[in-house]
Amino acid sequence: MTFSTTTDIDHMRAALALARRGLGQTWPNPSVGCVLVAGGRVVGRGWTAKGGRPHAETRALAMAGEAARGATAYVTLEPCSHRGKTGPCADALIAAGVSRVVVSLEDPDPRVSGRGLQRLSRAGVEVCLGICAEAAAEINAGFFQRVLKGRPLVTWKVASSLDGRIATHTGESKWITGPAARDAGHRLRAENDAILVGSATAVVDNPELTCRLPGLSDRSPVRVVIDGHLRLPLTSKLVSTASDLPTWVITREDADPDRFEAYRDCGVTVIPVPLSGGGRIDLGAAMAELGQRGLTRILVEGGAHLAAALLRADLVDRVAWFRAPLLLGGDALPAAVSFGIDQLAQAPRFTRLSVADMAGDLFEFFTRE
Repeated sequence: MTFSTTTDIDHMRAALALARRGLGQTWPNPSVGCVLVAGGRVVGRGWTAKGGRPHAETRALAMAGEAARGATAYVTLEPCSHRGKTGPCADALIAAGVSRVVVSLEDPDPRVSGRGLQRLSRAGVEVCLGICAEAAAEINAGFFQRVLKGRPLVTWKVASSLDGRIATHTGESKWITGPAARDAGHRLRAENDAILVGSATAVVDNPELTCRLPGLSDRSPVRVVIDGHLRLPLTSKLVSTASDLPTWVITREDADPDRFEAYRDCGVTVIPVPLSGGGRIDLGAAMAELGQRGLTRILVEGGAHLAAALLRADLVDRVAWFRAPLLLGGDALPAAVSFGIDQLAQAPRFTRLSVADMAGDLFEFFTRE
């Protein structure tokens, strides 16, 4: 471990920017960025490819070629030391002849967890750990949570009035927020592995749940619906496009087997999970199953009953709240229905990480305390 410099921080920030490019695309792997610098010049750049392969280090080394010999590698997460579909990145860095590796964080994956750094050190490579660690941890918070807690990071996205209402009492909701906020919402879709909605939202709104920003249509996430009684029509947009865009339905273990097969024939992945004590789908078990399937980051987009159920189960990790400067009143639909809060001490609390003006709307991003 060695002292870092301002130059180290600058190059690591560039690697972090590369890592952000992969968000929503690399699951079940983390999204990692790598910058190779030799003689004060950047000779290679890379970030984890879609589906997690090839890794950031492999792509950066391929770009650098022989220029990697004697270079410093800036990597946002510990280079892997185990052999999966490709060889260990720690070995690739050693073979390429890099002289120094600067890393933000150790990889919590038990297959790595310090072993990559040890392998580099034993090969005579100078290692520096901890540069821009906080920023790197935020980028891969979903991957860390899946590895350490067995479930994805859950972000609840809300577009509401000032008084926390998401639609009028007649159900009108298009559009509470303006174009800038809606574009930011689509960017969130592109940065998450999956979008989650309840069956009521899926049936009433008949949404596509895709990313519709220019140039980002290929970054549409997995569409996931919680549907205990398999009410989603086979003619819905989600089901009818399931052969083109991954669509998963989470349902009860005792759901109608004929409906199971009908969905599967349409290309939908049906995921049965057990019920909770209240006779509803066990959301904790559902999240664990999604984690088992490799998802690291989930964006929840509706509706009020699903939001309340997730809050009740303490499964909301982040909140992305878009707030429009208008009031809808007490008869309008709330962002979340009641979820059992009798005293302030019981309320889930969040810390605001950022706030931004969206052409008159306000976007606040929170993390669970």
